[in-house]
Amino acid sequence: MTVLSTLDASRTVSGQARGVRRPRLSTSHSAYRAYTEGTVCDVRVERVVGQHLSFICINQTNIWQWRQFPFFDALPVKDVHDLASPPELFKSTPEISTVSTSTSGVLVADIHGSVHLLDKDFETVASWLAHVGGRVTHMAERRGILVTLGEEDSVRHPLLKIWELGRIDPKTGAPNLLRSVKVQHTQRPHPVSTIALSASLSHLAVGLGDGTVLLYRHLDQSLFSGSTSLTSVPKPRVIHESPTEPVTGLGFREPNVDDGGAPTLHLFIVTTNRVLCYQASGRGSGGSASVVDEVGCGLGCATMDWKRRDMVIAREEAIYTCGVDGRGPCYAYEGHKSSVHTHLNYLVIVSPPFAPSASAASATVRNYVARSGNASNTEITKVTVFDPPNKFVAYTGTFTDGVREVISQWGNIYIMSNDGNLTCLKEKPTSAKLEMMYKKSQYTLALNVAKTQRLDASSVADIHRQYGDHLYSKGDYDGAMQQYLQTIGHLQASYVIRKFLDAQRIHNLVTYLQELHSLGLANSDHTTLLLNTYTKLKDVARLDSFIKAESRRSSSVDGEKDELPFDLDTAIRVCRQAGYFEHASYLAKKYERHEDYLRIQIEDAGNYKDALSYLRRLGNEAAEANLARYGRAMLESLPDETTQLLIDLCTSTGPLTAEPDEQPPSARQASPSSGPGSSYLSYLALNRTSPAAPTPSADAAGASTPTASTIRPRDQPSRRESSGFDGSDSQTATPIPQRSSTLPKLTLPTPVKRPSPRIYFAHFVDHLDNFVTFLETVALKRWGQAVDEAQESSVPAVIEPAADGEADKQDQVAVWNTLLELYLTLPGGEGQTKTMRDKALLVLKSDKIPYDVTHALILCSTRQYTPGLVLLWERMGMYEEVLRFWMDKDKEGSSPEASNEVIKCLNSYGPTNRHLYPLVLRFLTSTPALLSKHTADLGQILEYINSEKIMPPLGVIQVLSRNGVASVGLVKQWLLTRIKESREEIQTDKQLTDSYRMETRTKLKQVEDLSDPENPRVFHVTRCSSCGGQLDLPSVHFMCNHSYHQRCLADHDTECPSCARANGVIREIRRNNERLADQHDLFLSDVKESGFDAIASAFGRGVLNTTRSLETDIR
Repeated sequence: MTVLSTLDASRTVSGQARGVRRPRLSTSHSAYRAYTEGTVCDVRVERVVGQHLSFICINQTNIWQWRQFPFFDALPVKDVHDLASPPELFKSTPEISTVSTSTSGVLVADIHGSVHLLDKDFETVASWLAHVGGRVTHMAERRGILVTLGEEDSVRHPLLKIWELGRIDPKTGAPNLLRSVKVQHTQRPHPVSTIALSASLSHLAVGLGDGTVLLYRHLDQSLFSGSTSLTSVPKPRVIHESPTEPVTGLGFREPNVDDGGAPTLHLFIVTTNRVLCYQASGRGSGGSASVVDEVGCGLGCATMDWKRRDMVIAREEAIYTCGVDGRGPCYAYEGHKSSVHTHLNYLVIVSPPFAPSASAASATVRNYVARSGNASNTEITKVTVFDPPNKFVAYTGTFTDGVREVISQWGNIYIMSNDGNLTCLKEKPTSAKLEMMYKKSQYTLALNVAKTQRLDASSVADIHRQYGDHLYSKGDYDGAMQQYLQTIGHLQASYVIRKFLDAQRIHNLVTYLQELHSLGLANSDHTTLLLNTYTKLKDVARLDSFIKAESRRSSSVDGEKDELPFDLDTAIRVCRQAGYFEHASYLAKKYERHEDYLRIQIEDAGNYKDALSYLRRLGNEAAEANLARYGRAMLESLPDETTQLLIDLCTSTGPLTAEPDEQPPSARQASPSSGPGSSYLSYLALNRTSPAAPTPSADAAGASTPTASTIRPRDQPSRRESSGFDGSDSQTATPIPQRSSTLPKLTLPTPVKRPSPRIYFAHFVDHLDNFVTFLETVALKRWGQAVDEAQESSVPAVIEPAADGEADKQDQVAVWNTLLELYLTLPGGEGQTKTMRDKALLVLKSDKIPYDVTHALILCSTRQYTPGLVLLWERMGMYEEVLRFWMDKDKEGSSPEASNEVIKCLNSYGPTNRHLYPLVLRFLTSTPALLSKHTADLGQILEYINSEKIMPPLGVIQVLSRNGVASVGLVKQWLLTRIKESREEIQTDKQLTDSYRMETRTKLKQVEDLSDPENPRVFHVTRCSSCGGQLDLPSVHFMCNHSYHQRCLADHDTECPSCARANGVIREIRRNNERLADQHDLFLSDVKESGFDAIASAFGRGVLNTTRSLETDIR
């Protein structure tokens, strides 16, 4: 057998345009045939000289180098009812006229005019008589519509019938007949040689034996127009006539999107000597058929390829493919051919019967002769299945009784022999075919086969993996890597990485990792490995190229690049670890990893100035979070600039400016005082360490610090825009000349949110001077608060309210508490008119500055700041503490004027705090020196005590007599006066007591008289107590000596109207006293507050009258 090969020859001849008849290949072209017989070569037409062609053969290859694989298994097909014989219908093979495939099954027509529809078991599903008294010669089916051409005895011309297979007549069992017409273009009948039906049913081409081709156009419109006439078929058009060249093949080239422009349908016409192409639809259709090639063939040797794009022509010397523009690839295959068929991507060639010989070129024939003893007495037919695109033979077999039909149906090839046997060529599974090619190391062929059969991507990747493993075992690492690159996305990357971890193969590993990243399939480990590889190789150029690479993948929505080809976090981390800070900062800055960028600049590169500038451009929110983390380290290097940035951040209501408007004043050079000055840190809750600032960690800002890695400067709206305020806001301390000392309170509709200054307090632990500047400026710009009135001229014109008023108040208190502590800790600088403690006193005296009085009191006590202590005690109403403070000072002897301060404080606080007089009295009589110094003051104090009844005389005597300092002579006159006053008071009390007793006896006498029934009461009243008129009968007399006309009293009135009110009040008082007698808790509380006065009052009200209480209980 001659092995198939490819002949890729150019079909374009210089000066020869489409439609011009090409010179035919005759016996004079023996050179061309010598090249094509037995060899595979690419032939290029060099020039045309008359009727002779000059060829140049290039890339000549021996045909025996083509590969053969047993990809098909030959299996006999048996009848389902009789497994020892072929299907029933094929037992009468000589009566079968034609066989065709369809979407419903296999169609078999016989010489009696019947058509049979077979299923997969080759059982008859439907059978009907298509042509009465004749035979069916040709069939074609598309989309359930069957076209049959046959002969009938009653008609001279061939008969065309169109059937609808989907509609079966239940009575006859035949499909619905749609059309039935004669194929006639002249009066003389000619047999039909071949037919072709387009896939859309729009065109039908019929080739006749006289070389005529008839084309039925718009057939689908006619069939589905609704007409019931059987003869309603478009009139055929003669598109080709060649009386000397019978038509041997027809085929439609279906439109394809790859053609470009409007879809165009072409019809290939094959005669015995040439191939023509006719444009059946589209622009330019309707012309004459143009010659494609001067190579023709016999009946059965022309067919459309499996894509229905080119016409395949089988000749003795080769197999040709012809396209619309000319001849396509040719396959040199020597030998006679009776028919050619297509099956999927395969080409099936059937040779005519021949006598086998042991010296035949085909190994299949030689093997057959070796197996058969009487092979010389029989003739065999050879069937060859080969894959033209991939250039290999998939099957070669021999059939002793000849081949009648080749059927491609249900994914299999069926060979029908003349003796009625049916053989199924079943293709092996793809996995089995690949294994065969693997064993022969035909990996390239396996890839081509996978592409042709459209295997999924994972299967193709597995082929590349096996090919890569094969090359790796051979030591071809570069080639192996090229194959492994094709497996990305399907094969585990670790499988490849482990193979190339050796130092000698590190360059291949870099190639793989780069491709992995470019496809976006790398994880953080892959990024780490690749960057470590770059750093190990010191390949800075490739490292630059890698980190500056953009994403190769785009979003399917808007086409924008959606992600990087590598893990950004890992790339930054590895570059930092390897010391490539510039690359790490480039990535962090470009992709807005603000925290990473600042960490690199501050912790690694130490570029604080750049970090500070970056923070200004970053935006308020991100700057707030990052300064909370890195503020301390930045203050160590750039104290003034960082302080100014913090001031702008805490006071500005808009975005930060790139360049500050004001530089902070120079920090004071005075160092903090030693000793108690370090207690300032008690507020900060920090312990001072070495002067060098430690490297800030990621957790320095605390858990509450917001993350700024995703904050973008362009996404941050201006705070001034959010507040709806269009006025200008000063960010500097430039004085405004027109500013008055009285600051009006201005508010805005929308409050603004600014960071709390408290989160930055800890950063200034080693920069107290800058701390003072920061706090003073924030208080001035943010709240309009200053220590002295001179600074209030620098207050901004507008003080915008805070979003959270309660938190803002807490910030104000914290700022001034800290400032007060700093004022008491730091000394004043040289040349200053006021010291820090003077500022502290101004703070304490101010009514506008908010601070915690308790905290300030602790600070002044700790720092021994006397003016502040006294001032705070006075504000808190702790006057006794002020007096005791000066008393302690006098005892210490540190202040000679301490006793005078006690007298001054008493004169100031005494009138409203009388309990201070006994305290001062004890103080003045504590030592002879004080007594002699303040004798006059003592007299005044005693007079005030006496006048205001602050102390009883006995209490004064007890105070003065507790020690031997005060003598009796000192208070003799005062005592005599008090005794005299006491005697007069006692005498007055006795007189009052006597009068009360006399009045009581009188009342008791009246009661006794009124309650005596034996002594009648005589009324001498002559006038009415109500109207004042002369009494007359009837009249009413009361025991209270009031009389009334009866008419002057209300009905049923039993009480004297004149005494009713007074008696009612008395009764109500008694009821209240009786009710209060049982409320012991209230009585005890009154005793605790008033002492004996409460007991006397209760006794007077009868609360302690047990007899009364018992009587009340009895009632």
